[in-house]
Amino acid sequence: MKNIIRSRRKALGLSQEELAKRCSVSRQTVNAIENDKYDPSLSLAFALAKELQLTVDELFMPE
Repeated sequence: MKNIIRSRRKALGLSQEELAKRCSVSRQTVNAIENDKYDPSLSLAFALAKELQLTVDELFMPE
């Protein structure tokens, strides 16, 4: 599953660490998701979308 987390996070001026704290996960989890090495749970996908001010559909796209 492709995503635009990195570009959106940078556009909002957030570090991986800050986004991770806001979503209650580790920085490594955010890094793995950004690099398409890990698909988040549904609850984490919604948390990421909320923090990045997008919908889940806007944030994640099927490959």
